[in-house]
Amino acid sequence: MKAAPIVRRRLSMSVIAFLLMALAIAGLRLYLRSPHRGLPYRDSFAGGKADEWKAFGGTWELVNGMMRNDSDERGAKLLTGSPYWHNYSIDADVYLLGNGGDAGLIIRSSNEEEGVNAYTGYYAGVRTIDNSLVLGRAEHGWMEEVKRVSDSGGVRPFRWYHLKLLAYDCHIVTAVTTQFQPVPTALGITDPSCVQAGRVGLRSYSSGGIWRNVVVRVATQQDLAAMLAKTASHGETASRSALSQPIASLEASRSAEQEQAAVSSVAETQSIASLRLTSFIRPITATVRGVVILTSPQVFVQDSTGGAYVPEPRAPLLKVGDEVEVTGQAHPGDFSSTLANATVKILWASTPMPPVSVTAAQASTGAYDATFIELLGRLVGKERGPGNTLVLELDEGAQSFRAILNPGRSGSLFNKLRSGSTLRLRGVCVVNPAYTHNLTPFVLLLPSNEDLDVISGPPWWSAGHIMAISAAIVLLAFICVVLYHRVENWRLRAILEERGRLAHEMHDTLAQSFAGIGFQLQAIRNRVPGELTTLHQQLDLASELVRHSHEEARRSIATLRSEDLDTEDVLSALDCCARGMVKGGAVQVVTREIGNPRPVPLRTAATLYRIGQEAIANAVRHADPALLTVGLEYQENSVSLKIEDNGRGFVQSGGQLGFGIRGMRRRAQSIAAAIHIHSSPGEGTSVVVEAPLPPRITVVSGLKLLWKFAREHCIHVRPARHADSHSYR
Repeated sequence: MKAAPIVRRRLSMSVIAFLLMALAIAGLRLYLRSPHRGLPYRDSFAGGKADEWKAFGGTWELVNGMMRNDSDERGAKLLTGSPYWHNYSIDADVYLLGNGGDAGLIIRSSNEEEGVNAYTGYYAGVRTIDNSLVLGRAEHGWMEEVKRVSDSGGVRPFRWYHLKLLAYDCHIVTAVTTQFQPVPTALGITDPSCVQAGRVGLRSYSSGGIWRNVVVRVATQQDLAAMLAKTASHGETASRSALSQPIASLEASRSAEQEQAAVSSVAETQSIASLRLTSFIRPITATVRGVVILTSPQVFVQDSTGGAYVPEPRAPLLKVGDEVEVTGQAHPGDFSSTLANATVKILWASTPMPPVSVTAAQASTGAYDATFIELLGRLVGKERGPGNTLVLELDEGAQSFRAILNPGRSGSLFNKLRSGSTLRLRGVCVVNPAYTHNLTPFVLLLPSNEDLDVISGPPWWSAGHIMAISAAIVLLAFICVVLYHRVENWRLRAILEERGRLAHEMHDTLAQSFAGIGFQLQAIRNRVPGELTTLHQQLDLASELVRHSHEEARRSIATLRSEDLDTEDVLSALDCCARGMVKGGAVQVVTREIGNPRPVPLRTAATLYRIGQEAIANAVRHADPALLTVGLEYQENSVSLKIEDNGRGFVQSGGQLGFGIRGMRRRAQSIAAAIHIHSSPGEGTSVVVEAPLPPRITVVSGLKLLWKFAREHCIHVRPARHADSHSYR
């Protein structure tokens, strides 16, 4: 059997299998990324199941077949669905558990983290503080559009609202109805740089909530048209782009009449936390007292209740730690307030305020916005920011954040800090998108170099070092294996060269001496008179002994030499040997090769050649065959040599085996091979030698070797001996 067709057939089968596998993977990938996979979806809250939902903050529980969050945490989220959902809508009944916050639904969500607005997507909800329907976009920051709910009583807690949120391409529309006001209040926007796909979720802000009957469906253009008709019927523009501006820009666009209606400044001071209770539509003039915690790039003031931004104040030269009185227009924000157009009066110099020790996860909630905090972080990266500031990328566990250090002595610090170091930082926590750029939940503004301490350097057992050590170990093991095989080959070649040298020495000395002795004995016999018959007989016997010794010497020399394998493989060498022995006779020699040829170790090849040579010689000398077959079969981890003849055969008897057969068995034993000799009178002889080959290490073969090792050394299972009494391993 030819090897080339088998190789081509196996190669073709491998290519077909690879193509089928690639098609299967591509099909599975398309299925998993389908924008409609898993739709429509209906919650299993009534059945007490919510395993597919994942919480980010809050205290989410199933109560009486409804999802409930009793936490007042800002921005608590519960998410589910596929990140590849594209055009779809979500309906749910929403129930607020308190005043001063909102609750609603999230759509097209991705990149979720714990913390307020720490995700990318759209949110719609009902808010009690201004009786409004809110529609906005979160991207580690917040931009929104608001519409007052048409219910005469406004948005109240402990009342059910039916909320629907729909996304189709870049159109986002929401509508809310109540049992007291069946006419929906609707709001729609068009976001030019919209989020294309994402999951759905439930969200509450500073107010707990209850959700039920959550249904997600595929949205069509007809569904969008119906929702837009609701917004148009209530005086809303069907296509808007208000989300392209942050809330601060929307507030700045109010009319001059609204600005002039601002309430005059109160005479007494108030706490900074109370500024957030003022209206963001009609700001008032307020006076607060606090301590300066940062002067650059912006002034921040903090008292015992919280911190506030003071942009571009009218003030003398300020220092960190100054006790000041600030009077300005209060603008409440999501987490802290801003005192605009402020006048700052220094009361007295004081010591800097001690920082509040928090974690990065706590800081990401926004509860510590505009306050002086201290936290730990692992340095991930560093770079130069605008104005030559030092920007540090840090994380603590799963929470990432940034730290900004003003230019100055930060140049030397930049070169000293190494990635992976653990740092202790003290600075002002800021969640304003002007600083975070919607990349992280918060940024830490450090006053000076002294507010950064290196707790420990990067760990030596880093992922990079471990990978480098693993690669070095693998490379060293590979080099050792290569060197071992090279040394073994060198040793075998040295042995073969020494055997060749001994063969040449024997040929040049011993064989030539036998030839000379035989020649001299023949000369002596020729000169001895013919009547001395006894002497003639003794000389003939001596000449025969010399001839026999000469033949044995030549045979030993031929055994020591292996020149036939220097340029040919085992089968070709045996074919040449057999044809040389039967040259001029009537014996037909046939060779056969089965399986895929693979490299055979030099020692194994030489031993198989000698055994085959002896078997061929025995067949030619003793069996008188008409056909001699030499076969070599390559298997997965072994190679088999088979010598067959159709000669006269012999009766097998273990006690009367000849020297040649015993030699073949000893040679087979030297390479851990099994030899089987089958013969009977008149039916020819078959000699089969099966020699092991080094296994080809693959995943499957490696597992098989491990299992075999475990069976033989751990389970104590021993393979049974071969039943053939004429086999020898």
